[in-house]
Amino acid sequence: MTQIQLSDAQSVILSTACARDDGAVFPVTTTLKGGAVGNVCKSLLKKALIEEIEATDLNTVWRHDEERGPITLRATPLAYSTLGITDAPDAQDDDQPEPEATPQPVRRRSGTKQEALIAMLSAERGATIDEIVAALDWRSHTVRGAMSGALKKKLGLTITSEKVDGRGRVYKLPAD
Repeated sequence: MTQIQLSDAQSVILSTACARDDGAVFPVTTTLKGGAVGNVCKSLLKKALIEEIEATDLNTVWRHDEERGPITLRATPLAYSTLGITDAPDAQDDDQPEPEATPQPVRRRSGTKQEALIAMLSAERGATIDEIVAALDWRSHTVRGAMSGALKKKLGLTITSEKVDGRGRVYKLPAD
């Protein structure tokens, strides 16, 4: 078998994942700057050392897939053997899940500012940036960042906006 060469960053991320009971890559404990974590994870995916699975915890989301929803990463059996770990968890066939294993719903923490933001945007009237700033004690750039990053990209929510006379730009989450 060919030996897979790993960079220092790849080794750190992979060994941390293999040390966890579930083999989860996230949260990443190494300090990499910029998009380096993404680049390292992409290269580990190409080498089949990690795999994408459905996320059950929103704090571990790698990306959002239109069909599968939130996706996270975990170490594969190849990762354990590459690192020389002999007590790797048994590989599970994604096509044939265990009968007693039921997928857990995505968990959202309660009592957070993100939850309050979602509630404000879900209201029939929606919310303006100024209203959200006042309610959450955030700055306007933080509100816009939370809407585009956490809500749109991570959670996959669709936020609409329209200009309303007397209120300005109003943001809403459409009713399901």
